Amino acid sequence: MGTRLRPLTNTRPKPILPVADKPCLGYLIDSFVRGGIEEIYLACGYRSQQLMDEIGDGSDRGISIRYSFEDEPRGTAGAIKLLEDELDDIFVAANGDVFADIDLKKEIDVHIDNDADITLALTPVDNPWEFGTAVQDDTGRIVRFLEKPKKEDVISNLINSGIYIVKKEMISYVPKDQEYDFSKDLVPLKTDEGFRIWGHRLDGIWLDVGRRTDVIKANLAVAGRSDKKNMNFITESKTHGALYLGNNASLTFSEITDSSIMRRSAIVNSTVIRSVIMPGCIIDDSMIIDSVIGENAVIRRGSTIRNCIIGDGEIVPANSNLDGIGGS
Repeated sequence: MGTRLRPLTNTRPKPILPVADKPCLGYLIDSFVRGGIEEIYLACGYRSQQLMDEIGDGSDRGISIRYSFEDEPRGTAGAIKLLEDELDDIFVAANGDVFADIDLKKEIDVHIDNDADITLALTPVDNPWEFGTAVQDDTGRIVRFLEKPKKEDVISNLINSGIYIVKKEMISYVPKDQEYDFSKDLVPLKTDEGFRIWGHRLDGIWLDVGRRTDVIKANLAVAGRSDKKNMNFITESKTHGALYLGNNASLTFSEITDSSIMRRSAIVNSTVIRSVIMPGCIIDDSMIIDSVIGENAVIRRGSTIRNCIIGDGEIVPANSNLDGIGGS
């Protein structure tokens, strides 16, 4: 439900928040396709119809995407338990609410080469206490796993990124008809019991997108490799650093630094710094800093917006001064 990203998640499920004009989940799905996956099931909950409409059936990617629904939340492993009869002997499971543009094939190879029961994609972070943390031996096997430890109990800065390669038989240990989680329940238990739980240092870009600052980072990761194909829509403007400019987005008499300006947005006489401007926005004679502006929002002239999330369709009155005071 992405509660920390409200009001943007009041009008869409978190996995389809746009990152450079593409649903966040779309990058993970494309990583699966590059890794050789041909069939994907999406376990749906909040605003599931909207997710289905946005992601589709996979035919545009040459794969099959199907949808699974829960009467009540079952957790990450419990949701997969519902699909047990559909699974291959080895399958991939992933959290769908992260930004992940990765090389999945390498993780699959590590899993097969080590005859692992479960392989986790691991990545280093600065705040490991917010995730599941892992310690590996010299072979890459996970010998300790602790879910969301207290700061003083952190065992490693390597965290579980929520992308797993799994032997189907491991799902037999997941109880039926109850909430059960990979990271909180299955992985720590099976690690302690001596099962072959392996870790693979993730190859590619992975970001949790639980906060405003994370959404900005994900967009800038894509903007940093943008081909600048729409630069002909820039008129008498200056750009610095990473820039994504979507189709029919325009910059006029403006200065943009490290930002993502999505399709159909118009920036006029404005300064935008480290911000994400979602599709269809109009920003007139204003300053936007470290903020995310929702779809079809209008920022009227003379306004300054810092550290904020502005919801879809909001109209910010002229001469407004909004500051989230550094909130995440």
